[in-house]
Amino acid sequence: MDLRRLLLAIAVVSSLTSMVCGNVVFKVHNKFKGREDRSLTAMRAHDARRHGRLLSAVDLQLGGNGHPSETGLYFAKIGIGTPPKDYYVQVDTGSDILWVNCIGCDKCPKKSDLGIELSLYDPKSSSSGNPVTCDEGFCTSTYNGPLPGCRPDLLCQYNVEYGDGSSTAGYFVKDNVQLDQVTGNLQTSFTNGSVTFGCGDKQSGELGSSSEALDGILGFGQANSSMLSQLSSSGKVKKIFAHCLDCVNGGGIFAIGDVLLPKVNTTPLVPDQPHYNVIMKEVEVGGDVLPLPTDVFDSGDRKGTIIDSGTTLAYLPDEVYKQLMNAIMAKQPGLELHTVEEQFSCFHFVGSVDDGFPVVKFHFAGSLTLTVYPHDYLFQIHEDAWCFGWMNSGIQSKDGKDMTLLGDLVLSNKLVLYDLENQTIGWAEYNCSSSIKVRDNSGAVYSVGAHDLSSSATPTLVIGRVFSVLSLFVYMLHSLL
Repeated sequence: MDLRRLLLAIAVVSSLTSMVCGNVVFKVHNKFKGREDRSLTAMRAHDARRHGRLLSAVDLQLGGNGHPSETGLYFAKIGIGTPPKDYYVQVDTGSDILWVNCIGCDKCPKKSDLGIELSLYDPKSSSSGNPVTCDEGFCTSTYNGPLPGCRPDLLCQYNVEYGDGSSTAGYFVKDNVQLDQVTGNLQTSFTNGSVTFGCGDKQSGELGSSSEALDGILGFGQANSSMLSQLSSSGKVKKIFAHCLDCVNGGGIFAIGDVLLPKVNTTPLVPDQPHYNVIMKEVEVGGDVLPLPTDVFDSGDRKGTIIDSGTTLAYLPDEVYKQLMNAIMAKQPGLELHTVEEQFSCFHFVGSVDDGFPVVKFHFAGSLTLTVYPHDYLFQIHEDAWCFGWMNSGIQSKDGKDMTLLGDLVLSNKLVLYDLENQTIGWAEYNCSSSIKVRDNSGAVYSVGAHDLSSSATPTLVIGRVFSVLSLFVYMLHSLL
């Protein structure tokens, strides 16, 4: 599937009439838990489907932007409605809305190979669920005024189409979403918040038939339609979140709010971009800076560098990829590469890859460096058999040939901080199975860890990572009222 830019238009608004106070925690699981298919092709297919939506250009009817992916790297089990019912949704730093498949849906998936049971949301079965009509404030503001033909009994609808030909359509509802509130160090209690989200009643393409189907999508993108933006606009949370994925021990953290420790260096986000675009300056391999053309990392249409934890591998423009691989291979001149599954460069190697291969460093504006060790960019497929996680964007796609897309391959074992209030992103190498310090707007500081918080409450956020079962937690930090 071609890498093309997506301009997703969609309308969504929050109604936080019963928002919670304090910190919120969710328990997380692995996307591939219970699955036998962990092949290289499965990883590449995941990225290919994602990029078809992430980067395809489509003019749509509604305002806003986002890019729901077919099955993100993370997925969550959240409780919705009164009484609550569990739904599995993708958690993705690129998606901007929360939507779930609804009762009566046409061509919604009925089963998933992820080992989960899919459900359809029914607003009528929830005492707190209410459809949103076209005459309500958020709908008229989305269309910059009253909608022609709108009547109080007509729903406010959405319709999203993607570059790979799939689509989702439905209407908006308001209902309770369950949350695990952090009440102290390593302590939680149940609470909920009322939000407005999409109720999907028609899916097509991959959204309706994928074997990796989920119930919907929970986005952490920059648009005003994201749940993070909704909570922030209500004054309940800071528009800041962070994740730390431990590929060694299988632990990690996903936090919403002010992270005190560890401290991270940051780089500015490129303005007016729908994704987390940054400015890369140079690439260093084994201490030597690659002699790349000065314009290879220019930002613009179908150019630039995107940080995306929903992508598994790392994609580099042709010139960058070739120079990077040549520099790495120069450290192992006798190494014989073999192409596996028609796209991965693999080899036989005995010993420590960290001792035998060079460290790669990406340098960004603001003197921020992303260090990628051999054990990060190489992955083992059999005993003494290794493959490179670097991919050539020019071969993978025509439209995305000039783009750099840095996925989870290079983000693991780092705390990655997204500060949307200051429009920066940054990271620090960190032991993701340990703990971090977080602070809410009341000034309360909590030490939270990947494996220690109580999971006794009903709602759980399930975040998956390829090749490791995670026990991650999400902390929403907002002011005490």
